[in-house]
Order: sequence, then structure tokens, then C-alpha cells
Amino acid sequence: MRLTLSPTTGRIFFSLALIVVSFGAIGCGTTKEQLATQQLVLSKAVDRSVAGIDFRPLSGRKVYLDTNYLKTSKDLGFVNADYVTSSLRQQIVAAGCLLQDAATEADVIIEARIGTLGADDHRVTFGIPENNSLSTAASLIPNSPTMPSIPEISLARRDAREGAAKLAAFAYERESRKAIWQSGIRESTATARDTYVLGVGPFQSGSIRERTKLAGSRLFKFGGNVVSESPSENYARPHVNYANETRFQDGWPVLDSERAFIDFIEGPHDAPPEEATAIADLPSDASDSEVR
Repeated sequence: MRLTLSPTTGRIFFSLALIVVSFGAIGCGTTKEQLATQQLVLSKAVDRSVAGIDFRPLSGRKVYLDTNYLKTSKDLGFVNADYVTSSLRQQIVAAGCLLQDAATEADVIIEARIGTLGADDHRVTFGIPENNSLSTAASLIPNSPTMPSIPEISLARRDAREGAAKLAAFAYERESRKAIWQSGIRESTATARDTYVLGVGPFQSGSIRERTKLAGSRLFKFGGNVVSESPSENYARPHVNYANETRFQDGWPVLDSERAFIDFIEGPHDAPPEEATAIADLPSDASDSEVR
């Protein structure tokens, strides 16, 4: 038994197949190289973990950073133990610690370690998988043209990459070996997401980007990310944000940008005159009842 269709029906059948195939070609966008994205999610995760470590309890002490447990892994690529070490040194110096090049020159040893440093990939697809049902059905019709298989038709697809870092540090006296301080565990993640809708994309978002962009374009931007601040504690020394530019004067952070510029131009200030006082003198005619 053979199934026969009129020429008109065959043309309609063929036209519908072309429409289905064309539907999958509404938009197209690809991003092949992911090396920069991997470096960004890893370094961003490290930055967040380091920014969460506050070394101000050791401010003013001569310290040495022990990096024996910050091992370099060949599989991680560019972002590795060297980047973690330099980031920790920056945070230590910004906290007012006197960083020494040798352990014998320091009073305090800071030991740091990496618990996690890596990235994972995820893909979620919403659509129809590739199949050849049309070509199979067309083969039953005599003298019918060869029908192509239906490609994957994705209504939406998301490719996500997540980087994670876990760091910790503690300090002890070099001579007595007594514990002084420990940071606690600092875990952080960073994400990068590429979203395709009807083949159009990627719409790039995630914590490594300031805002959502279409295929890196400067013309199409959507929304924005909130910049997270480092934790602040009640110490005499002001907190220095790890991610911000900061000027220092005599090792002390100058957080007022206008004051920092004036100090940079004028140089060190002269000492105030000896007769100067912190409290203004009261008028000579003030009565004792007015002074309380």
C-alpha cells in the first residue's frame, strides 16, 4: 500500500518544512573563545575573597607572608597562586602592616592557603532537538523531493560559567609561636552568563560585567550590577576598599580625594604653633553660668 498526495498538497508540505527550517535561522550569534571569560571569573572570585579579609588587627606590626601553602596548578592557567599572593600583599599593606621580605625580619608570620580555585560550565536549552521525521515521512511519497532533517530549534539557551575561590589566613608570633589572629574562611563566586533567544545573542551578563550587553556591543546595554563593598569593622585605622584606587600619605590612607590632591601639591604641613589650642577661647565677659 502506497500513500499518494496531490502535487498541490506536496508543495504545501514542502513549504511548511522550509518554514520550520527557516524558523531556526531567525538569529545567530557565537562566541567561541572562552579563555578571557575563565580568567575573569577566576580573578573576580579571588578579588572578592581577598577583599573580605581584614588585616587591620595587625596594623603597625612587622609581618611576613608565608606562601608555602599557596601552590600553583598548571591546569588553572593565568590566574593562579601568584595572583592570589600579590592580592594578599596589597591587602596587607593597605591595612597598615609593615611587610617584610624575610621571616627573620618580621615579628608576625601570616600564613595563607587556598581551599578552592576553579570554574564550572553549565548549559540549559529550551527548544526542539534535532530529528529527521520529515525526511522519513517524505520517503513514503513517490517522486517527492528529499527533505532535510530538522536542526535543533532553540527558543532560548543559556551558557553559564561560575568561578569559585576559598581563601583563609592566620597569624602568629614568630618567636613564641603564639596565635594572634585568624581571618576565618572567605568563600566567593563570580559568574558569566551568555543567553540566546531565538538564535539572537549572546546577551552577556554576570558578576564579571558591569551590565548586560549584546555580544559585547556598546550600543545595547541593559541594567547594571551593584558594586559590593568590603566589610567594615570598628578600628582606629580607616578601612581601604580592595577594589578602589586609594592614595596613602606616610602609610595612612587618605580617603578624601580633595584633601589628597592638596597634600600632594603642598607637601608636608608645618607643625602648628605652640600657642595654638584645639578649643577656642571663650569671650572674656562670659559668666561662669554660661560655661557648663
